[in-house]
Amino acid sequence: MSAKKVKNIGRLTILHLVYIILCLLALIPVIYVFTLSVSKGTGALSTGLLPKSITPDNYVRIFREEPFLQWLGNSVVLSVGTMILAMLTAVPAAYAYSRYRFKQRGTLLKSLLLLNAFPQILSMFAIFRLYKLLGLLNTRIGLIIVYAGSMCIFSIWNMKGYFDTIPVEIEEAARMDGATDLQTIAGIILPLARPAIIVTCVMVLIFVWNEYIFSTTFLLQEGQYSLAGGLYQLQSGDYSRSWPLFSAAAILVSVPILLVFFRIQKYMVSGLTAGGVKG
Repeated sequence: MSAKKVKNIGRLTILHLVYIILCLLALIPVIYVFTLSVSKGTGALSTGLLPKSITPDNYVRIFREEPFLQWLGNSVVLSVGTMILAMLTAVPAAYAYSRYRFKQRGTLLKSLLLLNAFPQILSMFAIFRLYKLLGLLNTRIGLIIVYAGSMCIFSIWNMKGYFDTIPVEIEEAARMDGATDLQTIAGIILPLARPAIIVTCVMVLIFVWNEYIFSTTFLLQEGQYSLAGGLYQLQSGDYSRSWPLFSAAAILVSVPILLVFFRIQKYMVSGLTAGGVKG
């Protein structure tokens, strides 16, 4: 074995060890939260990294004493509704920005990017006043509209970058074979863009699933809370606060998104990197 090959193997070994250490360090908070969720008591500082005894009581209490399933259902409705509304708007817009050259195209794209640069909380008061007049406060459809408007800009930019990587010659060949524009888009472009569409959908889902400020501001009744709002309610009382119960709820909240992520992880790299090739 040559000295150069031995040197490369040594570098790769060190690099892998560094990555393993970083992964283990990143897992420490997750392990601690899980340990806390299967521990007895209410304190967070009295529990070590490894549990002294394991009990499922906190998970049982979440389902028996708290409306966790109702919070879960609200989050599912908000996430799926936002994803559908945002993608129905973003996909046609992204395709149009990618394929057509019209006046003020660049200005509109830059304007969308500029709007996305402002913190969303700046518009919260104005939206709250408007929704109060329209009767959309404490309604899931009102919050879905806010979320879809927030995520539509990101979705347009991500999808446009992916549409830019699809050769125009494919569409021209399809039209020469007699396919209409609708047939070309539905039968060729959308299947080719499936990785980017899936990744964008998941990014929208993750955003809505974890969003806290708007959900607790616009949903005012306990029965309308999302999971983020429900988690806050578990910690809002000074005398009823239980960190093990909160940790069990946090673990349960993370499970659905983790399952979705692992299911589509093969699309993540191609969907994100290809979307950023061209602007």
